[in-house]
Amino acid sequence: MKKFVTFVGASILGGVLTLGSYQILINEHPSFLQGPKNQESHLVPASFESPDYGTNVDFTEAAEKTVHAVVHVKNVAIFKQPRNLWEYYSQKGENEKALRGTGSGVIITPDGYIVTNNHVIEGASELEVTLNNNKTYKAKVIGTDTKADIALIKVDAEDLDYIPFGDSNNVKLGEWVLAVGNPFNLTSTVTAGIVSAKARDFNSNDGTPQSYIQTDAAINPGNSGGALVNINGELIGINTAITSQTGSYIGYGFAVPSNNARKVVEDLIEYGNVQQGILGIRGSDVNENISNEFELGISQGVYVGDVDQGSGAFTSGIKRGDVIRQIDNIEVRKMSDLSGYIGSKRPNDVVAVKILRDGDEQTINVKLTKYETFAIEPIGLEITNASKADLKKFDVSSGVKISRALKGDSQSQALIGILITKIDNQHVNSVGDVRKIMNIRNSSEPISVTFVNTEGEEQTYIWR
Repeated sequence: MKKFVTFVGASILGGVLTLGSYQILINEHPSFLQGPKNQESHLVPASFESPDYGTNVDFTEAAEKTVHAVVHVKNVAIFKQPRNLWEYYSQKGENEKALRGTGSGVIITPDGYIVTNNHVIEGASELEVTLNNNKTYKAKVIGTDTKADIALIKVDAEDLDYIPFGDSNNVKLGEWVLAVGNPFNLTSTVTAGIVSAKARDFNSNDGTPQSYIQTDAAINPGNSGGALVNINGELIGINTAITSQTGSYIGYGFAVPSNNARKVVEDLIEYGNVQQGILGIRGSDVNENISNEFELGISQGVYVGDVDQGSGAFTSGIKRGDVIRQIDNIEVRKMSDLSGYIGSKRPNDVVAVKILRDGDEQTINVKLTKYETFAIEPIGLEITNASKADLKKFDVSSGVKISRALKGDSQSQALIGILITKIDNQHVNSVGDVRKIMNIRNSSEPISVTFVNTEGEEQTYIWR
């Protein structure tokens, strides 16, 4: 039976110009790192004031504060266009430009830093930003986070209108919000709605739980990368995706929480890449079956199925069978609550984790560790450290796990989640092992990589 609702990728919210017209691309999932290091951060501090709605909600002030800070982003690709048969076969020709896609962006500082979605600017040769007053600027990419689908770009300008960050942890169900976008260069538009759900999760290609704010404020194609704001005009989310069978809005829109987006932006400015902290546990949502099987006596939380050795959770004493109920006073009902909050933190941050163990609640302070990855460029794959559960699943004693495909082809995507046990016939057991091998090998020589399938069978392939 067909799915009742298809989760349409945030790339729908952009648009693509083909043969001189916009074409909306509909994907199964949202497409969800690097900039200059040691760059001074110019982010405007978040506001943590609680909204005071009163009895009659007035959106005019919030709309006036935000429409001039939401921009139109145009993604232009440059390609070689042959003018004759000789140029075609010699792969020569003149540079031609084509509109690859469009979307919206949010100015977050008066000196021109802009947040948008990664899928809006992905693959761009040139970026053009148009303000609400029709002024146009060339923009450069500071950095991106594909997993969060967040990108940071910058224009050379001063004294721009901007939207201050709000605290997305304080967002409440039923709270009034505005979705502000600048689609198809029609100047900024505003729609109103409420927060329908928090920590909304969808199955992603890499199995990483996502955590979105869901709203019924109308979000349509071209609004991708726009602002979700509260009635005080504070940024609480970056509009990213809709779910629809037609490609148009039918009542469900999704935004990356502002705390997560702000953390990504600050990392890109300060470090040049995203500093991802991890708790170091693997688990599942508590449901009726798990509650009954382990006699938990509760119906919500995250059941810890495994703890990564050497992680902050392991060092702090979190054990398999514990149930995580709260983290830093944030209620944890399901895995997306936990992953969403951890996504706003950095390595070495300390979080207070309230667990249920043998019927008793206790709070354990955990220092987050760094999520390590390494891109093996010659084979187009990114790897991370494998857990004990991963090694047991594949019946091997060592290996690293493929976390991401650097290319979009189906063959590479199919390798996500399996293990690499050897590179150039050398056993690998960590990201560090892989990095060491890749740093000393001759890049002009062929590279051999040994994979292991779910039956524990090894297969070796050679890239030349």
